[in-house]
Amino acid sequence: MSANNRKIIKDFPRPEKSLINEFENIQTANIGDCLDRDAALYSNIKTINNKNLVGPAFTIDISDGDNLLVYIALDLAKEGDVLVISGGNYKERAILGEIIAKYAEKKNLGGIVLDGCLRDYEVLSNMDFPIFATSISPNGPYKNGPGKINTPISIGGKMVTPGDLIIGDSDGVVVVSPKDMNDILKKVNEISIYEEKLLKNIEENNVLDIRWAYDKLEKENYYFIDYQNY
Repeated sequence: MSANNRKIIKDFPRPEKSLINEFENIQTANIGDCLDRDAALYSNIKTINNKNLVGPAFTIDISDGDNLLVYIALDLAKEGDVLVISGGNYKERAILGEIIAKYAEKKNLGGIVLDGCLRDYEVLSNMDFPIFATSISPNGPYKNGPGKINTPISIGGKMVTPGDLIIGDSDGVVVVSPKDMNDILKKVNEISIYEEKLLKNIEENNVLDIRWAYDKLEKENYYFIDYQNY
């Protein structure tokens, strides 16, 4: 096995904590709208306990069903980091369970996002610690490697680089490059104002303005038929 598949990078630059905090109450849907509606990991990576997360990505690239490097990552990760584990969506062997989850919580990590399987679901689903995963199995993991820590990884259809901002809620998980964070904060505020206006109009006037949709139909040469008897 090449040395490149046994690489462990101990640290990396993270966004300023004050900037990260500004994303704590922003919905993933609004962030996705700011990024051409294409910021989310695949929809099979779901919350298991409806706990939101936000924090810099601490990336782990593992072999199918093997969690050796997850333990090393737990030792190296800093408070607030989100463990982002590329497990190849392997569904038949759990990468983590109660022990790893509770230690990550005690270390005040930001959460775990796993493209793979977990176990001890009854315990994990009742924790206050945010965990996102794809599946559940009682089968335990191997502990042999190989793998990499804190290199760019592919997970859920996206490339994630150490230090990218990870935001997760009941809708899913999105990835934000640090260079885009300030711009997104500005755009999200504009979206929030617009949506509040729409919701107020629905609540007070029972009206949703969809003139834009009719304009789109006209532009695309749609036509209406009053009635069709089949």
